[in-house]
Amino acid sequence: MSVRPWRDIVRRKSRQIMVGKVPVGGDAPIAVQTMTNTPTEDALATIEQIRACEDVGADIIRVSCPTKEATAAFRQITRAAKVPIVADIHFHYKRALEAADAGAACLRINPGNIGSRQRIREVVNAAKANGCAIRIGVNAGSLEKHLLDKYGEPCPEALVESALEHMKYLQDEDFHEFKISVKASDVFLAVAAYNGLADVCDYPLHLGITEAGGLIGGTVKSSIGMGMLLWAGVGDTIRVSLSADPVEEVKVGYHILKSLGIRARGVKIISCPSCARQGFDVVRTVEALETRLAHITTPLSLSVLGCVVNGPGEARETDIGLTGGGNGRHAVFLSGISDHVISSEAMLEHIVGLVEAKAAEIDAINEAAAAAALIAAPVAAA
Repeated sequence: MSVRPWRDIVRRKSRQIMVGKVPVGGDAPIAVQTMTNTPTEDALATIEQIRACEDVGADIIRVSCPTKEATAAFRQITRAAKVPIVADIHFHYKRALEAADAGAACLRINPGNIGSRQRIREVVNAAKANGCAIRIGVNAGSLEKHLLDKYGEPCPEALVESALEHMKYLQDEDFHEFKISVKASDVFLAVAAYNGLADVCDYPLHLGITEAGGLIGGTVKSSIGMGMLLWAGVGDTIRVSLSADPVEEVKVGYHILKSLGIRARGVKIISCPSCARQGFDVVRTVEALETRLAHITTPLSLSVLGCVVNGPGEARETDIGLTGGGNGRHAVFLSGISDHVISSEAMLEHIVGLVEAKAAEIDAINEAAAAAALIAAPVAAA
């Protein structure tokens, strides 16, 4: 029990697998995933998009492999990527075999359309031979006919039953390096299915609200669905499915995890919506700060509030705080303590400088602690 038990999240205990060099499940950090939308056959365009996603922190990236030409380009893509690449396979099981040989860290197969038991066996054998993980990707939009006949429509029980059937196929082949998803575009259906699956297996779960929508609508929908699950301790990897640039999916994924205190990356900005009391243009200031501070990956907090109603209170809880004052003079808080004032004209550059300096300070402390732990390790072992 922590000091603030109302913030505690007790994570579901799951077995751990490896997706390339990224541990998934167990006590590993929840991984943020996205998917490219360039033609995979265009290896250079796909690699360029992967680079952009890596730059904002993507842990795992999925690439669709619909054609033989796509899997031919896949080898160049996996060699160029810094993060594990998942091959997305539908209908043509041979694409899975080719992708496994071409360096896929994981094969995502949809049991509803991959084919016969024999084809699944061949995919498993290819995964074993190449050290690939597998994701069983159940989707409400492509459930098997016998389950639709049985239940009449996609429902939580149908999604869970599909996952368990195909989980058993892999277990029967003595293969256990897999994670599972039971996605739906309906938030209620997805949440119920994931909760049901979490109760009956200990394999890691990949979360997603599929076909969530555009940047704003999809972000809201995904945040509600995945937020409910993550708060309940369910989920080991996440993908925010947006009709938008994949880079935005990664950013939103981190914001969801950051909001729940599960995982932090970069500057967490706490800002007010602004009103007539504001001492400076809060909206434009925050927009500028988000752009100027995008390069910082060190977790730290910054409050930006336009007036003294809530400004000092929020600043006491953040690493750096800015509170709007009168006559173009604004209060700057450091580590929760009012430290000095700054003019409107110098404010933006000043805050950027403070954040960069704080990030460097935190990095130096962490590096020193890591070095000390490394030195102490042999002594402890002795």
